[in-house]
Amino acid sequence: MKAAASAHGRSARHRWLSWLALSVLAFAGMARAAPLPLLHDGDLLFQTSRSAQSVAIQQATGSRWSHVGVAVYRDGQPYVLEAEANVRFTPLATWIARGQGGHYAVRRLRDSAPVDTPAAHVALRRWAAGVLGRPYDDRFAWSDQRLYCSELVWKLYRNAYGLTLAPLAHWRDFRLDSPEVRQRMRERFGGAPPPDEPLIAPDGLYRSPLLVTVAEG
Repeated sequence: MKAAASAHGRSARHRWLSWLALSVLAFAGMARAAPLPLLHDGDLLFQTSRSAQSVAIQQATGSRWSHVGVAVYRDGQPYVLEAEANVRFTPLATWIARGQGGHYAVRRLRDSAPVDTPAAHVALRRWAAGVLGRPYDDRFAWSDQRLYCSELVWKLYRNAYGLTLAPLAHWRDFRLDSPEVRQRMRERFGGAPPPDEPLIAPDGLYRSPLLVTVAEG
């Protein structure tokens, strides 16, 4: 009788542990299947990149945000136009998953009426098509032959929408004295970068007074 009771107890514990494990897995599955944010064409998406230069960008700008892209719908599906290895469209879910911890923020124009028109949507896609495939600019030069992430976004808004999201900064405006930043500068420039080179960082776009946060995850 005692052996049977013991076996029954073990069986009950086994069933309870199995239920608990299944519940945990189900919860994890629900978390992974969290709905994607509802975006508008032209929304700005910010994340903390896991790239090799992300820490240096955060230290130089004093911001958590080290990467930015623009939302564009293609065949009814959300993509992010970004400059990473090159200028490309990345599916939204893939873009979010690639960021540190899957965290992101979506910022939108306070007055989005001027960019939410058929003509504005055409202008966005036409300008994007003209820069697709251009290589990433790891020296952050203000030219159109190569583009870095925040430069791409700034120029898209300027050229497609006629809007200046934020004033340009210069290398001299950033914090370049940390060991991580100095190392990146040596790798890219062999020393200090040109102090008067125009520059726009993800944080400069994030802090634009023209934008409001509409989603975070």
